[in-house]
Amino acid sequence: MYAIIQTGGKQYRVSPGNILRVERLPGLRGEEIILDQVLLVADGQEIRVGQPLVPNAQVKAAIHHQGRAKKILVFKKKRRKNYRRKRGHRQLYTALEIKEIQV
Repeated sequence: MYAIIQTGGKQYRVSPGNILRVERLPGLRGEEIILDQVLLVADGQEIRVGQPLVPNAQVKAAIHHQGRAKKILVFKKKRRKNYRRKRGHRQLYTALEIKEIQV
């Protein structure tokens, strides 16, 4: 069984037991989160596609941990103008452990 959910402006395919990194969600480690923006649910034989969401479908997940991704460097330069800017960025994320898909 799997589902396609939407969170943080992105779509993810999830199954029970998966650990998934999504954009930062509020909460502490171990808290349960209900993701109700379910776009598709498939269980072996039957596939339910929402228009745009599947009614009465939800995915239960627990916060595995909160973290920050690897640093990326953003470097801007304009030639011959003595313009150089170097910035670092670390994106915040939440790792979710998918517990259950309910329809």
